[in-house]
Amino acid sequence: MEDIQDASAADKIFDLLVIGGGINGCGIARDAAGRGLKVMLCEKDDLAQATSSSSTKLFHGGLRYLEHFEFRLVREALIERETLLTAMPHIAWPLRFVLPIDPQQPLSSGQSGVGKLLRFVAPLLRGKQPPLLIRSGLFIYDHLGGREILPGTKTLDLRTHKTGNALQPRFIKAYEYSDCWVEDSRLVVLNAKDAANRGALIKPRTICVSAQRENGVWRAQLRDTHTQKQSNVRVKGIINAGGPWVGEILKDRLTESSSKKIRLVRGSHIVTRKLFDHDQPYFFQLHDGRIIFAIPYEVDYTLIGTTDQDHDGSPDNATCSAEEQQYLLDAVNGYFNTEVTEEDIVWSYAGVRLLYDNSASSATTATRDYVLSVHDEQNKLPLLNVFGGKLTTYRRLAEEAMKKMGGYYPHMGAAWTAKVPLPGGDFAIDELAKLVDNIRERYQFVDELWAQSLMRRYGTEVFDVYADATKLADLGEDFGANLYEREVRWLIEREWAQTAEDILWRRTKLGLRLNAKQQKSLASWIANRTALPPTDLN
Repeated sequence: MEDIQDASAADKIFDLLVIGGGINGCGIARDAAGRGLKVMLCEKDDLAQATSSSSTKLFHGGLRYLEHFEFRLVREALIERETLLTAMPHIAWPLRFVLPIDPQQPLSSGQSGVGKLLRFVAPLLRGKQPPLLIRSGLFIYDHLGGREILPGTKTLDLRTHKTGNALQPRFIKAYEYSDCWVEDSRLVVLNAKDAANRGALIKPRTICVSAQRENGVWRAQLRDTHTQKQSNVRVKGIINAGGPWVGEILKDRLTESSSKKIRLVRGSHIVTRKLFDHDQPYFFQLHDGRIIFAIPYEVDYTLIGTTDQDHDGSPDNATCSAEEQQYLLDAVNGYFNTEVTEEDIVWSYAGVRLLYDNSASSATTATRDYVLSVHDEQNKLPLLNVFGGKLTTYRRLAEEAMKKMGGYYPHMGAAWTAKVPLPGGDFAIDELAKLVDNIRERYQFVDELWAQSLMRRYGTEVFDVYADATKLADLGEDFGANLYEREVRWLIEREWAQTAEDILWRRTKLGLRLNAKQQKSLASWIANRTALPPTDLN
């Protein structure tokens, strides 16, 4: 990996500057670097600090997108699920979702989520009951993407199935179908790592102040947001993958305009104490036409989300509002047999998604597809802007972006990322248990749950993180929740972490487990060793 602290680039002309360190930016940087391009990526904050760490953390086709006839998007996403599973088995894994059928909800009215999926085949099923409509929609979902790894849909009797115990007695029948989990912020960091391994220069906490076409190159002015040091770089092309800031970057920093309209949509989530004693997530259909997931999270918790609200103001200020929190509580309380209250919530988060504005009537119905728009000047010095996108299709988006840029880089290599593992993912899906056993055999002081959490963060790279440690004392200072100095050093030196928040909420989710005193101890330790100011953890 190129030295990630190296700020010197003044003497180099880069092929490509990628602005934005979310999943689209890091995915593009990885793809481009692997094709032989000289790539720099800059991100004004930490990698994955905004939208890409605030998702529902799923690789999924988007079952509800069928009701909006987004067949190409759903098919592409369904195909990608299995492509990505093979490339990152440590941070992505299959889930079997339970979709309860509510006998009190008139799905045939067309007012609720999956009940609207099959408007396009309704004449063929006229007079049939809502469960058949839903089952038919799931049949399409099972087959639209050429599923090979994941099992198909089946019917559950909730009176005898383990998932029925947590639900209200009126729920007797459910459908069980496949989608996939992904550790979203780690996905971003691992794409950035692989890009760096292939020669890219990754610069978090570096803002692109401005860029102009001048004397046959783009001249970009960058500023380190910690030291305030400014630098200039020369590049042959720019990709604006700024997520919800893409319009601001385009207008204020690149002084360009676009006819493309954008829509900012806030998705909010709550994390509660563990609400059920099994490992399957739920897909709940609401009377207002939305859907909500309730997903087992970090062993001891349940993740509930998401909302869809048009967002006004800066994306930096996104929080889960009291109204959204209550909406999510009301949603799950319509299904679970034990009331979930505000006291059960241990954490909440919100992120703002950039959607391409297709003039939809609501944030829920706005397209999740992406649009790539290229601006150039006399067929050279391109600027590509990324509008929209979702976690599941990030790799395909990166391929499409490089396809659009191909004419400007005739020396660029071919597409290559399909099924090529991310760092730590060089093992088969069915070898997960074996890897956990190998971790425990190598590090005898590590118990089963600890080994599983390490495997889910680092995969085979855990043997580089812990290296030659033979006893607990070799790991250095103990910050709590099995987070030790050796792992913290790895995250700072190899994964661009600079603050306690970076480590506790994006590289790991140990912020859920460390108390306030432990978190401040970690922040002080980092500040004393990196000359960074302590993170405000209050």
